[in-house]
Amino acid sequence: MERAIGESLCAVLIPLVMIIISLFFVGILICRIRFSFCKKRHRDGGSDRIVAFFHPYCAAHGGGERVLWKMVEAFAEMRKEDGLNIKIAIYTADAPREHYRRDLLNNVKRRFSISIPVSLPLIMVHLHDSNEEEDNHRQGRDKPRSMIIESIESIKMAWNAMNRMTPDIFFDTTGCAFSYTVARILAGCRVAAYVHYPTISTDMLSVVWEQRPTYNNHASVSQSRFYTYVKLLYYSLFALAYGFVGSLASIVLCNSTWTLDHIRSLWFAARRNTVVLYPPCDVSGLSDLPLEGREQIILSVGQFRPEKDHALQIRSFARALKSNPGELKEAKLVMVGSCRNNTDQKRVDTLHSLTKHLGIEDKVQIVVDAPHCDLKDWLARASIGIHSMWNEHFGIGVVEMMASGLVTIAHRSGGPKSDIILRESETGFLSGSEEEYADILYRVLVDGPNCEANRRIRKLARDSAKQFSDEVFMKSFKNYMRPFLRQ
Repeated sequence: MERAIGESLCAVLIPLVMIIISLFFVGILICRIRFSFCKKRHRDGGSDRIVAFFHPYCAAHGGGERVLWKMVEAFAEMRKEDGLNIKIAIYTADAPREHYRRDLLNNVKRRFSISIPVSLPLIMVHLHDSNEEEDNHRQGRDKPRSMIIESIESIKMAWNAMNRMTPDIFFDTTGCAFSYTVARILAGCRVAAYVHYPTISTDMLSVVWEQRPTYNNHASVSQSRFYTYVKLLYYSLFALAYGFVGSLASIVLCNSTWTLDHIRSLWFAARRNTVVLYPPCDVSGLSDLPLEGREQIILSVGQFRPEKDHALQIRSFARALKSNPGELKEAKLVMVGSCRNNTDQKRVDTLHSLTKHLGIEDKVQIVVDAPHCDLKDWLARASIGIHSMWNEHFGIGVVEMMASGLVTIAHRSGGPKSDIILRESETGFLSGSEEEYADILYRVLVDGPNCEANRRIRKLARDSAKQFSDEVFMKSFKNYMRPFLRQ
């Protein structure tokens, strides 16, 4: 009887599974045919290849956007130098409006000192049709969302992008690896990626396993063994899916050794084509700042996001002041950063409250959304730089402080440890705790900005920062892209 039931189930299930698999591949075939016609439509009858950058917030002013526009500039130069017959497209979440492209390129020139030649065929592909839809989308960025929700939204956005314009090469510069399923599997594009940081990492799994409360592992989870196991299962399954979709990329450029190691451990099928390409830093524009006349200012540069851990900087500074208040009466902590939304602004208010609680409100200045000229002025005045993010994927701010001639103290993890401050005590300092930050701050402040040891550190740091210059990035990027484009 049981054997008969089993045979009946097999007789039903096997054909059903075969039908589902067949429908799946038929669906992919239909999508491929559909998108191939879409691709031909945008060639305008010519043989131009289309390289499309997936960077929905290309109009923002962060380090990721600077990388994007240096890549566009590099393609423009390669088009001229190598005679490449290509068009560049950028998928943007901004709603279309009059003079959008012109205004955007003007802002890029003003903010990043990057000039995109007018001769470059540059197409802005708008993924939203109305300002209302754009506003709703941007408001959604203020709300915390799970990795799964973010991934599903990136798939939907990629589907919309492929329908608007199907390129030959889909270049992701945002880390939205799940978008590759649409670009590679359904649209048949070759996928290139520049990864600033992995969506999930083994470090995140370690934090949950060790039940450590952090900004992305709430105390309510870390204090419960049951919720910890549930989150571990969720992270493990997501990591497997992330490894599969990331492996669809044909070439992967990582911004640091730390990112490279994580991507190679997760994107198992993309290990051979994964390399490090440091992001372009405005080193030359900061290396001219004078080393003389520096003040007892500790400078912090970075967005007011939870992972930057600005509170650690304030507590460390307060601890250093307690060591010898009389000797450090001239010392001051200046925190320069931007706010993305109301949540970040509330975080700034909390930092103000912390300075009052510690009794150092007159020694700490918080500068929000300062223009670039003001930031450069602070970099010219300060003598110490501080950066406290755990597992910072690279650390452009750290490089900029070193290039400006600051004695820089960064967290002993991520990019600062693996790539930037390699000769500790010679080009800067690494720290892992509030006590250690306070101790280093105290020693450097007491010695003063013009002592021989600190002057030597500042000079060596400036020389070391040159390896992250715009020129090095452009040359390396072209060397990686030329063989990829010829394939």
